[in-house]
Amino acid sequence: MSQKNEDYMSYDEYLVQLKQGIVTRGGNCPVTPLLEMLAGKWKSQIVYELCIYDSVRFGQLKKDLPGITNTMLTKSLRELEEDGLVTRIQYNEVPPHVEYLLSDMGKDMYPIFYAIMNWGFKYEKEIYEVKEDK
Repeated sequence: MSQKNEDYMSYDEYLVQLKQGIVTRGGNCPVTPLLEMLAGKWKSQIVYELCIYDSVRFGQLKKDLPGITNTMLTKSLRELEEDGLVTRIQYNEVPPHVEYLLSDMGKDMYPIFYAIMNWGFKYEKEIYEVKEDK
């Protein structure tokens, strides 16, 4: 079944059509592009941090993501910007600075993060028990 980008389905319709296979007009899995955009250790965490802030500077993101290197943060922000999820605003004042924020496409992920958060709370105990057993 092919879904147009401008068409949306209810959750009940989704459950019915899921068993038939839902694909884009191009015949692709509609979930893959987002999973590819958020692939890697840091991108989903960066997007989550950007959900918290209206806009944020590089240094604040670096503080909020312990363990990330400047190089990895820069690379990830550039890729998220190229994918259209993040907007970079450069202020040419003294001193110059740059801020990052979610684009409209990025903000459309709020419900996705909400669903993932609820799933995480629901299965937190089982997830960490499995990790401790390894």
